[in-house]
Amino acid sequence: MAMKHFDEIKGNFGFGLMRLPMKGVEIDYEETNKMVDAFMDAGLTYFDTAHGYLSGKSEVAFRKCVAERYARNRYTITNKLTANYFNSKEDIYKIFDLQLKACGVDYFDFYLMHAQGRVNYEKYRRCEAYETAFELKKQGKVRHVGLSFHDNADYLDKILNDYPEIEIVQIQLNYVDYLDSGVQGKQCLEVCQKHNKPVIVMEPVKGGNLVNLPVEADKIFRGLGNASNASYAIRFAASAEGVVMVLSGMSNMEQMQDNLSYMKDFKPLKEEEYEAIDKVCKIFKAQNLIQCTGCRYCVDGCPMKILIPNLFADMNAKMAYHDWNADFYYNNVHTTQNGKASACIKCGKCEKVCPQHLKIRELLEFVANSFE
Repeated sequence: MAMKHFDEIKGNFGFGLMRLPMKGVEIDYEETNKMVDAFMDAGLTYFDTAHGYLSGKSEVAFRKCVAERYARNRYTITNKLTANYFNSKEDIYKIFDLQLKACGVDYFDFYLMHAQGRVNYEKYRRCEAYETAFELKKQGKVRHVGLSFHDNADYLDKILNDYPEIEIVQIQLNYVDYLDSGVQGKQCLEVCQKHNKPVIVMEPVKGGNLVNLPVEADKIFRGLGNASNASYAIRFAASAEGVVMVLSGMSNMEQMQDNLSYMKDFKPLKEEEYEAIDKVCKIFKAQNLIQCTGCRYCVDGCPMKILIPNLFADMNAKMAYHDWNADFYYNNVHTTQNGKASACIKCGKCEKVCPQHLKIRELLEFVANSFE
């Protein structure tokens, strides 16, 4: 049985509105408009947002940069129902109406149950979130209902058995996590294939970790030619069976132009490229880097206001490059107004919401010992 095709989806590359160009704490709308225009000029139409992205500014950016500048039939918009914003079925209708207004549309092409897993799934069931989404579809306010997922493959199988009406699944898939026992990228993809669900890929470059590679890994890709490190990561995800869309969270025009250079006219990876990726994975595992994607779910609930993803990025940079820059950022940028790693009180709130299932409390001890 063939995977379902969606007429709304043009191409297999989407603009994720989670990491937009910024001027201080505000979105740089002029730069974002240019990026949107380049994306649309390439014949691509798929945009992805959520109510909490960029502290609520992502949906507004979509309205100003896309909905108010292009006809409704020119673009496809995906939004999500996030657990933080509802505690009852009635709340879901209210937040949904706010999302429509914020995005400047009267329907969403895709509406996803956000970041599903054992941490929040029972809340969605208790509040009849899936049933409400299916009802919104009947009302014409949603065209397709799906879910985004952060847990192991068995739990994804459970959800898809509970709700076979789900039309599409968004999973994390990148070459480092593909065989990882925690993220289970390959197993989750296989569950989607088993249930005949088309796949949207998030975090194909793992929050930027597959762009700025260790020197030894970078040399391997340079041996193949001048293509960017991001190109191998994004094309790896797009080459997987059942993947209909790969998202990229781009924060400047340079990233947009690079992504379009190989995704406008997509070509799957060649055998020699797969072999190079396998070598890069071995280098990553040997370096034992912290596999944080920078989603920042852990930051909002931290009582000590520790910028956990930033400190992990500092640690990764220190391990990969061994220069002074990481220490500078740790001591002079990321901990001047926020808690140091040693400030962790081990409450565990961060670990409950971490999509990567990282042992954050232990890792913060490691960071503290390294920098402090």
